[in-house]
Order: sequence, then C-alpha cells, then structure tokens
Amino acid sequence: MKPILLLSTGGTFNKIYNPLNGQLEVDPSSTSLHRLLEHWQAGYRIQSILGKDSLEMDDQDRHTLLETIRNAQEKAIVVIHGTDTIDQSADTVAAARLPKHIVFTGAMVPWSIDPVEATANLASAIGYAQALEKDGVYLAMNGQFGTHFEVIKDRAAGRFVQVR
Repeated sequence: MKPILLLSTGGTFNKIYNPLNGQLEVDPSSTSLHRLLEHWQAGYRIQSILGKDSLEMDDQDRHTLLETIRNAQEKAIVVIHGTDTIDQSADTVAAARLPKHIVFTGAMVPWSIDPVEATANLASAIGYAQALEKDGVYLAMNGQFGTHFEVIKDRAAGRFVQVR
C-alpha cells in the first residue's frame, strides 16, 4: 500500500451543524475525516489546512494548497475539497505538473448529516489514488473517475459526471 496524505481543505464534507447560530459551518479540524478513518487500517496521514467552504477560497488559499502538496513527502495525495470550486483548485495544482498522484474528492452533503456519499467518495478516492500509475491531477466523485478535465460538476443535476 502506498502511503497516502489525506489533505483536508474544508468544504461540505466537513460541515457540521452549529446549534448556537443554526448554521452549517466547516469544522477546521476535520473531525468527520478522523472519525471515519479510525475504523480503517493505518497508513494514512491526515493534514487539515484552510478549513473553508470552497466558495470562500481565494488564490492565496490555492497557493497554500499547492505548496502543501509540493512539500508533502507522500507521492499519493487525496484532497478533500468543497465541490463548488474544486475545478479551480484542481487546475491550479495541475498547472504545477508535480510528480505525484493527486485525487480531489468531496461531498455534496455533509458527512455529519448523511455519511453515505462522503464515505463512498473518500473510499473511492483512496482506492483510485492507490491504483494510479501516471502522475497527474484526478477527481473521484459520485462514482466517476478521471482527470480533472474529465470529471466535472453538473450543477443542474447536482452531481459529478464524466465528459470524455
């Protein structure tokens, strides 16, 4: 098994309900990710950065993401990211042409509300990262796998689709 860095930027995957203000908020410590992986075999390193909804991310945040990936010891990296701007961050990382297997994933529904989609997407992304042989930037979402150009968010349908 390849060592895998699970790099959490925030996003809907990590949102939790705040009973004090009635809002869904990004959990910057990625509690859901830690809870999910406590039942899996070891071999993953979790690093939480940014702790933002992807709509709040800016170019500086994407630079932070890129530099974190560039400096990671692991060759296989799964990025947990918000789905609204996952394409922008994937484009930024892909432009650097790093010698790594980078798989972006996320969730349309928070893990804390319904863990099924988030768990399936994360498991798919980890398996995909394990199997990749060619360096590049990929997406694993809603059962779709491919480069960051081949898997896109279909906003009208509310899911990710393959566009080859």
